[in-house]
Amino acid sequence: MSGVDALETPFPTLFNFRDVGGYRGRDGRTVRHGRLYRSDSLHRIDETDRAAFTALGIRTVIDLRRPTEVERDGRVPAYDGLTYRHIHPEHQDWAERMYEPGSDLARYLADRYADLARTGTAGLAEAVGLIADSANAPVVVHCVAGKDRTGIVCGLTLAVLGVPDDEIAADYALSTVASERFSAWVRATLPDAVEPPPPFLASPAEAMRLFLTELREGYGSAEGYLRHAGVTDEQLAALRTHLLD
Repeated sequence: MSGVDALETPFPTLFNFRDVGGYRGRDGRTVRHGRLYRSDSLHRIDETDRAAFTALGIRTVIDLRRPTEVERDGRVPAYDGLTYRHIHPEHQDWAERMYEPGSDLARYLADRYADLARTGTAGLAEAVGLIADSANAPVVVHCVAGKDRTGIVCGLTLAVLGVPDDEIAADYALSTVASERFSAWVRATLPDAVEPPPPFLASPAEAMRLFLTELREGYGSAEGYLRHAGVTDEQLAALRTHLLD
């Protein structure tokens, strides 16, 4: 499954929910389906979605939003058997470094991701550590749009699994289509809402390629960064064991 088809979900008010499985990783092995999902904010799930959500067997939700975002919008329903983990990777509010219209959007986003990787080490390490524990699977990780914080966590995870950067970047870029769907839904349901600026809607593949390339320049590899952040070698090995066929 790829392209727009990868964004077809059973949840009418989620626009960026998808399985991270199916990519070719290290030693020719494939990332398993049905173990790790990524999404935009799950607070819009309601009781009519319970059957579809339960059918996926999800055990753990990792919510990467700021505490103020959780307070504002709420969280995933407290379904039986579901563990909810709120992890906030510390990072600067984008409003403090506004995007200059007409400038390089991929460069702007990659710089924001580098900032988050620098200040949010503890949160990113905790999130990847939870994904590495097979007892938590299936896991869904989400933020607000499911593209930036979620994209970093999923990008680092896929990099550890040996998925090529171009494939990781292509997965990240799917969020642009999701953002277009979300914008259409907002216009239909909240006609007076203001359209968010480009950085909140676009996911150019080059942004993720830049982020991963420059991360390696600083830490040698995604594994090197995660070790720096606090992920253990045992957790990295466990990640490969249960997420690769």
